[in-house]
Amino acid sequence: MAVVDLRRARPEEYDAIGALTVAAYEPFLLGPDDAYRLRLTDVAGRDRDAEVWVAAQDGPAGVDLLGNVTLCPPGSPWCELAGDGEGEFRMLAVSPAAQGRGVGAALTGLVVDRFRAEGARGVVLSSLTEMAGAHRLYERLGFTRAAHRDWSPVPGVDLIAYELDLRSEHP
Repeated sequence: MAVVDLRRARPEEYDAIGALTVAAYEPFLLGPDDAYRLRLTDVAGRDRDAEVWVAAQDGPAGVDLLGNVTLCPPGSPWCELAGDGEGEFRMLAVSPAAQGRGVGAALTGLVVDRFRAEGARGVVLSSLTEMAGAHRLYERLGFTRAAHRDWSPVPGVDLIAYELDLRSEHP
């Protein structure tokens, strides 16, 4: 993969980030009226109440956004699973055109490094049961299934949890 810039999202990129996130999640949405689509496109809200980070690369027509992730600091209303001393991330999305190029791993690494530097004891996340590709990525990066944290935000949507214990890792 060519050099990728990992940085905070810029307000002028919010619409493009929302579109990229929806494109990545499209196979898992429940049709055009799925209410989660609005959450995915609310990049301004996510960046206000958490932190949206992007993977970007210079392209022939300017900057190409390859992916993004929402890093949820302690106390963020976007946190769903994190307990005391844990970091959480949500909505990891890689453009369909950039999938398989290490973008998801780079964004996940950024999140893990950030929480490790802040002294977190672990990192947690939720994922749809159908997102097998994401599960393989998380497991390859050292995350383990945390079935005791699995949950369902609305009927018919089952989320499985993963956690990474930073106390047993070596930086």
